[in-house]
Amino acid sequence: MNTTYPLTIYYDASCRLCNSEMQNIKLHDTNKQLTFIDCSDDGFDDSPFQAEGITKTLMMNRLHAQDTSGKWLVGVAAFEVIYQTVGMASIAKLWGGRLTKPLAEKLYPWVVKHRYTLSKIGLPEMFGLWSKYAARKADKRSQLCSEGRCSIGD
Repeated sequence: MNTTYPLTIYYDASCRLCNSEMQNIKLHDTNKQLTFIDCSDDGFDDSPFQAEGITKTLMMNRLHAQDTSGKWLVGVAAFEVIYQTVGMASIAKLWGGRLTKPLAEKLYPWVVKHRYTLSKIGLPEMFGLWSKYAARKADKRSQLCSEGRCSIGD
């Protein structure tokens, strides 16, 4: 997938689940390739995107990302590229893997619809723990590579 950076991410910061995921991604964006825009903000203006059929309502109900060439990535496709960008390959594989992508595409609309309820029952905290594990694993792999002991296939 040819994506040009920086990638601008439009997300619902009023949702605790969405916001915690974006905050975690920001922590791992060490190369500053991502720009984050809260489309739930009252001052958010979707008029620049309406000619393309992109509205605030759509952005509030599916993660949207736009690269510098103007290409849009929505939902599962956006998550896959975002996680790949910040070096969290194991999470990117969940979003875009041959076996997991069809499941992610079926589950994602349900999660979006129920995101506020899922936030109340603690899903952001569970996701946070899992993503910290994935980040530690990526850091360990990076450290091994810097020591000349890379392994392929993880």
